Amino acid sequence: MRVAVDTGGTFTDFVAEIEGKLITHKVSSTPEDPSRAVLTGLKQMGCPSPEVLLHGTTVGTNAFLTRKGAKVLLVTTRGFEDVIFIGRQNRPKLFDFFVEKPKPIISASQIVGLNERVNAKGEILKALSKEELSLLKKLLEKKKFEAVAVSFLHSYANPKHEQLVKEALKDTGLFISLSSEILPEFREFERTSTTLVNAYLAPVMASYVSNLKRNLEETKLFLMQSSGGLMPAEAVGKWAAATLLSGPAAGVYGAFSLARALGRPRIITFDMGGTSTDVSLCDGAPTFTRQYSLEGYPVHLKQIDIHTIGAGGGSLIYFDRGRALKVGPESAGAMPGPACYGRGGQRPTVTDANLLLGRLLPDFFLGGRLKLHMELAQKAFAKLAKESSLSLYELALGAIEIVNTNMEQAVKKVSVERGLDPQDFTLVCFGGAGGLHATALAERLRIKEVLVPRFSGVLSALGLLMARPSFDFSRAVFLRNYEVAFEYLLPLLEELAASALKELARYGYQREELRAEAEIDLRYQGQSYELTLPFTYDFKERFHALHQRLYGYSMPLAPLEVTAVRLNLSLDPPKIELPRLTNKKLPGKVFTEVLLPNGQLEKTAVLVWEDLPAGYETKGPALIVGEFATIWVEPGWRAFCDQYGNVWLTR
Repeated sequence: MRVAVDTGGTFTDFVAEIEGKLITHKVSSTPEDPSRAVLTGLKQMGCPSPEVLLHGTTVGTNAFLTRKGAKVLLVTTRGFEDVIFIGRQNRPKLFDFFVEKPKPIISASQIVGLNERVNAKGEILKALSKEELSLLKKLLEKKKFEAVAVSFLHSYANPKHEQLVKEALKDTGLFISLSSEILPEFREFERTSTTLVNAYLAPVMASYVSNLKRNLEETKLFLMQSSGGLMPAEAVGKWAAATLLSGPAAGVYGAFSLARALGRPRIITFDMGGTSTDVSLCDGAPTFTRQYSLEGYPVHLKQIDIHTIGAGGGSLIYFDRGRALKVGPESAGAMPGPACYGRGGQRPTVTDANLLLGRLLPDFFLGGRLKLHMELAQKAFAKLAKESSLSLYELALGAIEIVNTNMEQAVKKVSVERGLDPQDFTLVCFGGAGGLHATALAERLRIKEVLVPRFSGVLSALGLLMARPSFDFSRAVFLRNYEVAFEYLLPLLEELAASALKELARYGYQREELRAEAEIDLRYQGQSYELTLPFTYDFKERFHALHQRLYGYSMPLAPLEVTAVRLNLSLDPPKIELPRLTNKKLPGKVFTEVLLPNGQLEKTAVLVWEDLPAGYETKGPALIVGEFATIWVEPGWRAFCDQYGNVWLTR
């Protein structure tokens, strides 16, 4: 028995694989203690102690955003104590005189510089003395720190001094993050920031995992990483920062795995939940980045490139000080949630707007387990209407247009701004609220085909079931001219592989069961940044072609420079058999009225998703209501149900 659970801001989703069958479930999230919702859902599903639990979590992200991480001591080279504050001197808003920097996660009093120095070649210029280490240990005994982040100058070239610090502090019981282990690459600010964030989150994540393990003693627990791979829970103390995009990454991985199996390897994923919307582009494979930044703190670990905006079903609708109608980014969350949930929410949300317009049916939400209250949604919009000359329905239509515009811009961010046309991709729409906005978004972007998976309401959890354990390792190198050749790079990757296998052996993984993929960071000499590409015999030709596609030019005769080698070790992904539809009866229809954007009420067919037979087709306007998601098929669109119960929307 394997169970996947994805914790969102509003709902916690479950997909269980029991004897080859898939079972889905959903409960309200408990933000004050996310493990409560996990344990509650497992009990309700009848599997309180599964063999394997695969978990996508927002614990690390929330701890960072709310500044509830650990008290960290940052240890660095003397004279470089201010690196984390100086950064790159980039201003988040160039022409805003009143911009406010995010609240720091560390103060100057939590930074100590040790008298040591290593140069860029790895040569020790000033050895780290035992006296310095003794003073550091006394400081930690005096102050109540929970974690230590160590980032010495050029430690990527020679980690000896960082290892000496770790050895000296091993008896303190503190979480110790070394930059030479977390991110052994050049660029001081990014390396220091990544190490600091990892130390800041490590005690929080370890405590959360320990709490789950206490209640699930017989369960093997895995956590989803931002890269779309799983890691054993035992590794979370060392790689806490790798979980920052845990949940969204699972959604992208699940959407791509499903779409590729259905013959659609080029997709744009659109995940609209209760709190936010995540979009990502997969052009034959998920797009990865190492340039992620969270509130000014770079975290340069490998992760799926996801663009997130504060637009979800729970996004609040309001007038700003200039009397302009706004939607989000503030959300009603799980508690109190949208006004129509009847949990005390007073302000209107996107969910309330869809209910008011007839696109959500009060008795069909979450399979009827949560009844929506139309009168509460009307009451919330009535309060907002008093602030304007608009009616309740005009405000609701306006709010839907605004949130659709926000999501359109998000999709363009990952496609048009990178020179790619959204028309060339299939939009894979999931999340509890995604199907309500799918056709409108596709219409705006001129996308011809939309896929709404059968498990769209819990697709991030399904993605966890499809994921595999995966681990990324890197090492900074500096090769130029004739050294940029296969025979020089291969020994470096073999050394990296040897150390990586030694690390993974601690978690029980053997060489024979792992598959390897190698990459290198390459640039023209004189450039400031690199491109990452697969390590193959023709890597130079691939680099020139990739540079031409991304930047419009290439220089085949220019000298090259390699700055890093990278290695991914992973297991084979599990095989998931999606259940096929067995129902052959035509579904019964009921009708409702939906308010269209032109202000006209339209008689609309209501179909129960679970009753649709394979091959069933219908024209819009129509509502397809499922246990965890609803699809609004606009006029001019056609819906088709395939043999697995997925709904395809075409213009």
